[in-house]
Amino acid sequence: MSAGSETGHVTGTKDKDYNIIWFTEQCLSNVLRLEEYAGDAEREGDDELAQFFRQAQGASRKGAEQGKAMLGKRISG
Repeated sequence: MSAGSETGHVTGTKDKDYNIIWFTEQCLSNVLRLEEYAGDAEREGDDELAQFFRQAQGASRKGAEQGKAMLGKRISG
């Protein structure tokens, strides 16, 4: 059985719940990665690129917050 076909029988977590967890983790990971990328751009004096990464970081942070809220609502409800 591949990871893509697991529907909760092995892990005990249904795909839709796992997908929210995965999405949230990826958004948080992106926030951290984009901090590094923005810092790299700043060190090179490329303010335009640093701003681009900071904007993307904000979008990832927003996605993480939405994912956490969705997950919290579904776990508690």
